[in-house]
Amino acid sequence: MSQRPIVAGTVGRPHGLDGSFHVQRPRAELLVAGATVTVGGRELGIVRRAGTPERPILRLEGCQDRDGAVALGGQALEMPRSDAPGLGPDEWWAEELEGCRVADGEQPVGTVRRLLSLPSCEVLEVERDGGGELLVPLVRDAVRAVDPQARTIDVSLDFLEPGGTP
Repeated sequence: MSQRPIVAGTVGRPHGLDGSFHVQRPRAELLVAGATVTVGGRELGIVRRAGTPERPILRLEGCQDRDGAVALGGQALEMPRSDAPGLGPDEWWAEELEGCRVADGEQPVGTVRRLLSLPSCEVLEVERDGGGELLVPLVRDAVRAVDPQARTIDVSLDFLEPGGTP
């Protein structure tokens, strides 16, 4: 399995004058005071965590003013996979699924482009081998098996496209 770092969010717009900023696309469970994140190749500790899980506000060590927060804008907040909390059965980090080959049994379908969070469930956005895209909900009827180590996902096209052609 890949040891790529996990992206815990992206530095958003500044909040106040002390170097704090809003986090875009946060993974709140990873963004806790005292944790260390890598931003632009530099390891920085989280010295302040405020806001809500959906809209966290952070300040990092060495970022003392609004200009410092602006300078970090748009950069990913990454952390080692080993620092992330453990996942339960049938749970994966999005980074583990991106790039996996998708097939219906022996029939190739495409490659996972990214994982999307929709109101009803999470969905794999699959780039089809012949062009176009397929959205695969992460539900048992649609996904038979996920093997991040083998980089494969087995899906049921009959469930996804009833009566249609693959």
